[in-house]
Amino acid sequence: MKLLRVAVTCALLATAGATSAEDFKAGDLVISHPWSRATPAGARVGAGYLVIENHGTLPDRLLGGSVEVATGFELHDIVREGGVMKMRQLTGIDLPPGSSIEAKPGGRHIMFVGLSHPLAAGETVRGALQFERAGRIEVEFKVIGMGAPPPGRSD
Repeated sequence: MKLLRVAVTCALLATAGATSAEDFKAGDLVISHPWSRATPAGARVGAGYLVIENHGTLPDRLLGGSVEVATGFELHDIVREGGVMKMRQLTGIDLPPGSSIEAKPGGRHIMFVGLSHPLAAGETVRGALQFERAGRIEVEFKVIGMGAPPPGRSD
C-alpha cells in the first residue's frame, strides 16, 4: 500500500504543471509545438512555427529570438494588400493576458535567416525566444518533411 502511494505521488509530481513533451514553459507563458519544415539544398532561409499562450494577468510581447543554425531571427506576417499577398517584418508580437497566438504557414511566422545548412526532416533546431516580460525561453523546433502536415494535425 505504501509503495502504491509513493508511485502515485511520483506520477502526480511528474505531471504537475506539465503540458506535453513538446511544450516549453516560463512563468505564465506556454510555447507549444515549435516546428519547421525541411528546406531544399542551398536554402539560406527557413521558417519556424508555434503556439504561444499567455495564462497570466499581465501582457507580454515576443520581441525576437535566435536559433543555432542561422545568423538571423525575424518575426514576419503575411498580409493581403490590393489582392496581393505580401510579407512584412514585425518588431514584436503582443500577447495580451489570457490570449493565444499561432505562428503558422500563410500568417505570422518566424524566419531563420542565413542558415548554416539546409534543415533536414528529423532534425531538432535549438533556439530561444525573447519576451519583454518573461525574458529568454529556450525552445527546440522539430523539423518535419517538406510535405508533412504540421504537428497536431492529420490533414
